[in-house]
Amino acid sequence: MSNNKYNLLIESSDNVDVLSEQTDQGKQLYIEGIFAQANKVNGNGRLYERRVMENAMDKYINEYVNKHRALGELNHPERPMVDVSEAAILISELRWDGDDVYGKAKVLNTPKGQIVKGLLEGGFNMGVSTRALGSLKEKGGIKYVQDDLMFTAVDCVD
Repeated sequence: MSNNKYNLLIESSDNVDVLSEQTDQGKQLYIEGIFAQANKVNGNGRLYERRVMENAMDKYINEYVNKHRALGELNHPERPMVDVSEAAILISELRWDGDDVYGKAKVLNTPKGQIVKGLLEGGFNMGVSTRALGSLKEKGGIKYVQDDLMFTAVDCVD
């Protein structure tokens, strides 16, 4: 299987914790933990080689996270790009630790952010999921994500 078209690639992680920090504006909720993993076949049968993920993640960090433009939505829409009117979280940090990408995201004071806040404060175990575009090449039953990988969001998911 070799696709010349871009696929919407969605990968989930439930290795996140809820943090509450006191700020000058009051209590602020964050989710923090493993947001992505390289060199591991995931539940969708896809493998993100470290070099492929690193290039795409570094670009996402430089173009979105570092510029405070890395938004995420509640659940995954069927479109690749974020709709700011649907934003629930703002990714404030992404960093590599081995083959894991640890992240931290602030829960926003938006309608969707308030839903996330209510779920978290109610004890719901929220997960995160990356949203990306890219092509795949299958080899030995594993779908390898190719060099054209482009991350577009990290969303809150159940």
